[in-house]
Amino acid sequence: MATSERIFVQAIKAYCARHGIDVDVRAGGWLIAMRRGEIRRFAFGYDIGLNSAIAHRLANDKSATSEALSLARVSSIPHHLFLNPKLGRNIVAPTWRDAMRELLHAHPQGVVLKPNEGTSGRQVFKVTTEAELDHAASDVFAMSAGLVIAPYVAIEEEVRVVLLEDMPLVVYSKQRGADWRHNLDAGAKPVLLEDGEVRTACVKLAIDAANAIGIAFASIDVVRVEGDWRVLEINSGVMMEALGKLYPELVQATYDAALDRVFGER
Repeated sequence: MATSERIFVQAIKAYCARHGIDVDVRAGGWLIAMRRGEIRRFAFGYDIGLNSAIAHRLANDKSATSEALSLARVSSIPHHLFLNPKLGRNIVAPTWRDAMRELLHAHPQGVVLKPNEGTSGRQVFKVTTEAELDHAASDVFAMSAGLVIAPYVAIEEEVRVVLLEDMPLVVYSKQRGADWRHNLDAGAKPVLLEDGEVRTACVKLAIDAANAIGIAFASIDVVRVEGDWRVLEINSGVMMEALGKLYPELVQATYDAALDRVFGER
């Protein structure tokens, strides 16, 4: 097996081999077709196919997730949407830059800009001045149809909860390195959480968030700010590449449980 192959692909191959399922990996591993008899299922990217189309779209849209959580009164970090001005004046109001600057001035500690869709902390900027704001917005708009602005908050702790139909399969904290972000791709280290008040609080909040958008299988990031836990984001694609290098059996078991649902097993 190629060492460059993603752990996600390896896990699906291992499951299919044990359950007599034919598997066909295409597009460098980003599209996986699985077939057992007349049953055909697909995995795409890190999406294993359990979530409804609307839940998947909501989770992949940071602004929509923020609005849905607000409607459900689930504590979260707000994300304000700004569409790319290249979409045209009929879609984007000419006052978009003024609205960005108003948000910046409302949060003197700074704001965070990032693409409205995307993962792994790419193109994420913390800005405190108008010059930094304009530079960051230009950079994100060069690659994205929209961006979100969130208030910068001092995150005391970040925890990821992987849920399958309200069942917490994996719960771990992200131990930040030198970077101000908690992304695993930015050097943070995953540490499994033992049973206790922190784990219980994070799981409950994650379940509330999942129910708010009707998602079945997801990884949900929650953060502690000034002692209170809030949802940061919901990920429809469950990526566990960094975790899989430390806890391969746990990651395999997690994907196994999800694939059992995909193929109608319990």
